[in-house]
Amino acid sequence: MSLQKAIGTVGFYTGLSRLTGFARDILTAQILGAGLVSDAFFVAFKFPNLFRRLFGEGAFNAAFVPLFARDLEGKGGRERALSFAAEALSVLALALALFVGLFELIMPLAMYVFAPGFVANPEKFDLAILLSRITFPYLLLISLVSLLSGVLNALGRFAAAAATPILLNLTLIGANLLLVPLTPTPGHALAIGTTLAGLLQLSWLIWACKRQGVRFGIQRPRLTPEVKLLMRRILPGAVGAGIYQLNLLVDTMLASLVAEGAVSYLYYADRVNQLPLGIVGAAIGTALLPILSRHLASGNEGAAQSAQNRSLEFGLLITLPAAFGLSTLALPIVEVLFERGAFGPNDSIATAKALAAFSLGLPAFVLIKGLTPAFFAREDTATPVKIASIAMLANVGFAFALMPLLGVVGIALASACSAWLNVGLLYRKVRRQGWFLPDARLKSRVPRMLLASLLMGSVTYWIGSIADGAYFMGQVVMLALAIGAGLAVYTALVLGLRAASLKDIKRGGKA
Repeated sequence: MSLQKAIGTVGFYTGLSRLTGFARDILTAQILGAGLVSDAFFVAFKFPNLFRRLFGEGAFNAAFVPLFARDLEGKGGRERALSFAAEALSVLALALALFVGLFELIMPLAMYVFAPGFVANPEKFDLAILLSRITFPYLLLISLVSLLSGVLNALGRFAAAAATPILLNLTLIGANLLLVPLTPTPGHALAIGTTLAGLLQLSWLIWACKRQGVRFGIQRPRLTPEVKLLMRRILPGAVGAGIYQLNLLVDTMLASLVAEGAVSYLYYADRVNQLPLGIVGAAIGTALLPILSRHLASGNEGAAQSAQNRSLEFGLLITLPAAFGLSTLALPIVEVLFERGAFGPNDSIATAKALAAFSLGLPAFVLIKGLTPAFFAREDTATPVKIASIAMLANVGFAFALMPLLGVVGIALASACSAWLNVGLLYRKVRRQGWFLPDARLKSRVPRMLLASLLMGSVTYWIGSIADGAYFMGQVVMLALAIGAGLAVYTALVLGLRAASLKDIKRGGKA
């Protein structure tokens, strides 16, 4: 499968998952609001997802996919690659089962670290511990899902894995509608739904693998030389691949110290910010790594360079206007999506401010997704850990500096600043190594995209301001008008400025 088709496939299903995710969050905001129970649940929900993105999607895939691709292109071919995957699966399952069991025992101690601000409120602290114990098995289930996704992606099958998050959203919608009346709080229902979703997602990908003739039986975990190599590469990759999630964890820890509802404001703002990031960033990161790995394994450096240039070009073509649009339309977006039921006007204002701050880092987050595969595809998971460590320390420093002045907005802004620092350090390193050289087309088009995005943002800001104070349907109409006008203006500008051609847009940035 070509890079452009792979990005399109992953982007399509990720877009569907984001739409169902919005339906989930709209319903959750209506039922949970922003308070004690919601703060406790969102900490419990983020806890296993942090480790999942570090060990499952992040470090594990960064180390596993290049080795799997190398076996596919080598003498052993598909048979050897699948044998390696089975060995890795058995070791991963055992290691994560022990890890989950340990954290179930020490969850109160873990909560002192991950949500220190909850200690002052014993009710919230105890609820966060209980809900985290319910959700934490999700880590084991979804990490196994990530391994199976890596196998399918490396085999050129992207659809089934990309569609998997939809099951999580549908399950949590079902939990909101069916389990809430049966549980002590809505947080309990959503926590149960989270772990149930993990079981459904794992079952779905086991079936998808069987359709491709891939079957993994139960076998005794063995530390073969290739598995040992995989394990050595996972450890440094955990930080390098998970910088965004680690930043969000720091945000959550600091937000728990700010005020009641602050954790929820950051969660809802990040969910909106995740729409373009998830569709474009996840699609690029997911599709680019196996394709780069196979190009490099076959010795085709030129094809690898071209793939990375076109990936970054396509990512910026989408995320630059998205950043300007989210920042200028933050309040009407939050009001239309979330302001109902237990989620009031003051919650909308606080969430919108955090969203505007997050959006400033949106292009940086996508660039990170496009640059890190240059390291992972070359089996270098050590360098990103150094860069990630610097960015993490900077995030904490920025947050502590900005929190006294801006509160929860300062936390979101610090995350955006640290992401841009991460991009700068990654870019400097790949240029020095000769692993990525921007071609003439990329260097010519990016400034034009930026100008088109700036002009588009002026239009969306003007239209969005008209909706201030309007009733709900008026807000919906004006928001739709602002988004539609913004898309039309941006499309006309990028074509007029030759930042992209109509053929490029239709073909997803293909050269």
